[in-house]
Amino acid sequence: MSTAALIQIHPENPQGRKIQEAVDILRNGGVIIYPTDTIYGLGCDIHNARAVERVCQIKGVKPDKVNLSFICSDLTHISDYAKIDTPTYKVMKKALPGPFTFVLDASSRVPKHTSGKKKTVGIRVPDNNIALMLVRELGNPIISTSVRDDDEVLEYSTDPELIYEKYKNLVDAVIDGGPGQNIASTVVDVTNNFEVLREGAGDIEQYL
Repeated sequence: MSTAALIQIHPENPQGRKIQEAVDILRNGGVIIYPTDTIYGLGCDIHNARAVERVCQIKGVKPDKVNLSFICSDLTHISDYAKIDTPTYKVMKKALPGPFTFVLDASSRVPKHTSGKKKTVGIRVPDNNIALMLVRELGNPIISTSVRDDDEVLEYSTDPELIYEKYKNLVDAVIDGGPGQNIASTVVDVTNNFEVLREGAGDIEQYL
């Protein structure tokens, strides 16, 4: 495999040509690293089973045990892949786009290779122009799993240049959208009365 492309995209004003370059890689079954409103994510098109398998290999997890969430562009997109009742919809409408991963009952459209035998799915709509433009242009959600750091102090990699050096022989592209955060999204289990499974960058209480 050749060395990954390093695609620099301005977070406030993403250039369509560069977004398209990254989307072409995703459409061809590629794996990319990209910014979100929290940490950098490792991902691919959720409908490409072979690419999902590669993501699992890079993360060092078994596909049948995997806990992958994915990024949608908006609430309408989410309802294609998850079951959302009216009270839940109202909360999510206030909280998104934002630093949350919502665990919802999966619909039949969620590919089995992304969820194993689980009947739930984690879904994000990050407040990040680059991530949202990638999904809109691709037309499918993309896998969202964190890029972790080997550092004992920092849990997540935040410097895109260092991320590139570490992953350039494992992925097809790294999008440099500026420094990332070191706090992941807050994971909220909607199926269990909005239980917080992981404290992160978002405070769900202010939306309940």
